[in-house]
Amino acid sequence: MGRFLAVAILSGVALAQSSSSAGSQLAQDQGAQPVSRRESTLSGPAGLPPMPRGKSTVIGGAIGAVDRIRDQFTLNVFGGRALKVLFDQRTPVYRDGLKSALSDLRAGDHVSVETVLDGTAVFARSIHLLSGTPEGECQGQVMSYDPTDRELTVRDSLSRQPVQLRVPAGTAMIRQGQAASDSADVGSADLATGTLVSVRFQSDNKGHGVASQIAILATSGTAFVFVGNVAFLDLQSGLLVLVDPRDDKRYDVFFDSARFPMSREVHEGADVTLTADFEGSRYVARALTINAPSESK
Repeated sequence: MGRFLAVAILSGVALAQSSSSAGSQLAQDQGAQPVSRRESTLSGPAGLPPMPRGKSTVIGGAIGAVDRIRDQFTLNVFGGRALKVLFDQRTPVYRDGLKSALSDLRAGDHVSVETVLDGTAVFARSIHLLSGTPEGECQGQVMSYDPTDRELTVRDSLSRQPVQLRVPAGTAMIRQGQAASDSADVGSADLATGTLVSVRFQSDNKGHGVASQIAILATSGTAFVFVGNVAFLDLQSGLLVLVDPRDDKRYDVFFDSARFPMSREVHEGADVTLTADFEGSRYVARALTINAPSESK
């Protein structure tokens, strides 16, 4: 009996090896190539999910490495940070404005990438290969500004990493978004720690980021009015996440549940108008109104 089982096991192993060899030979005969993770789970462009929605950000830098198995590349952003960016067949590639191919991506290429968040990952909505000086944009909170050396450090909201930029004399500074209602002149004094900014920049010949325009989005003490749907609500921790359709962005708004009671009508999906103060590191709710549902025509 033992000899019979041994023979059966050996026969099974031989059969499996034979099937594997035959499959490998067939793949070679048909010119099969390794497929990426996304290609192995999708049946071509028709099977791809919709492009991620949300506000996009343009980031300039140089490609550090391309991983075609995982469909991702490392982008060395000017300012000293590295960012992992995903792509797939939905991502169009252009070289100096002309349509190119994903296979043209190479380490060392200067690129301008239009990015959008896909969950927690950064996805390339489009990639532009550049022959000239790349441009980029970052948005986040001011960590520090040295008016003597004119060095600005911003914690980017996309990668949560600091970006160091030089601010030459004469750099354009404006107020943008809801902060545009503030008629006061804008200047370097607005670059206080905690200020929300959006910065357009270029690379100098040493690979350093140089700001070309700084938009002030919010300063400490500024009141904001958000209108949209509640995407998340945690009464215990006092956190409400609202999606404002005007810019398709998510805003984390904190509240004191003892001083700011929520009615039963406030739930995930509710349409609300929320007034919040920006306190330098977060939005804190001051007032909330539940919007009446619009009448269908």
